[in-house]
Amino acid sequence: MSDTHILVDRPQQAPGVLTIRFNRPEKKNAITTAMYRRMAAAVEEAGADPAIRAVLFLGTEGCFSAGNDLADFLAFAETNPTEPPAAFVFLKALALCEKPVVSGVDGLAIGIGTTLNLHCDLTFASDRSLFKTPFVDLGLVPEAGSSLLGPQAMGHQRAFALLAASEGFSAEEARAAGIVWKVVTPDQVEPQALAAAARLASRPAEALRITRDLLRGDRTELLARMDEELHHFTERLRSDEARAAFQTFLKR
Repeated sequence: MSDTHILVDRPQQAPGVLTIRFNRPEKKNAITTAMYRRMAAAVEEAGADPAIRAVLFLGTEGCFSAGNDLADFLAFAETNPTEPPAAFVFLKALALCEKPVVSGVDGLAIGIGTTLNLHCDLTFASDRSLFKTPFVDLGLVPEAGSSLLGPQAMGHQRAFALLAASEGFSAEEARAAGIVWKVVTPDQVEPQALAAAARLASRPAEALRITRDLLRGDRTELLARMDEELHHFTERLRSDEARAAFQTFLKR
C-alpha cells in the first residue's frame, strides 16, 4: 500500500525535481512503517541520482500529515526490534540529504508533519495550516532532531511552546518562528512550492550544495541528538504513560 500512500514523481514541468507526496487522505496522511520505508528509499534515490537536483514534499488538499500512525506505533511498541524504526531511517536519510529540500504544507501538519519542515530549506504553507507537535500529550518526546533544530530556529520559548507545551502554531506564527518561508493561499501552495523547487534545480548544483552545507553546518551534532531522541522515544513508546495516552486517543 505504500506505493499508493506515498507517491513519488518526477514532474515534467519541473525538470530535476523529485516530488514525494503523502497520499492517505482517508487517514489524514498518518504515516505508517511502509510509508516511511518508501520515503527513505525516495530520499536516498534523490541523493544518488545526479539528475535529481531538488526534493519536494507535498500532502493532499487540507492535510499535509497528521503525523505517525498511532496504531502502527502501538504495534512497534509491542515488539522487540533489533533494527531502528523505519521513521528513524527516513529521518536520518533526510538529515543527510545533500539536495535542497522544499515542502508545501496545506492544512494539518502534526508531529512529524511539523518537524519534517525543520529539515527543509524552504517551506510554503497555506494560511489555513496548523503546526502542532503533541509529543508530550502522548507520553513521548520530540523526534527528527527537533529538540536541537527547534531552539536554533526559533529560540527557547517558541520551541518550548511548540515541542513541550503542545501549543499549535498558525501558518503566520510558524513563519514568525522561522519554520515557514512564505504563507500563501491554499490554491497557491503547490504551484509556488513546485516553482521554487524547479528554480533551485536550475541553479549551479555544486555552488548550491556548498552554500547549503555552509548554512546548515556540521551534521554530527544533529545526528547525535537524533540518536539521543530515538533512545528516549523508544523507551517512552513502551511506557505505561504512553500506552494509556495512545489508547485514549484511539478510542476517540
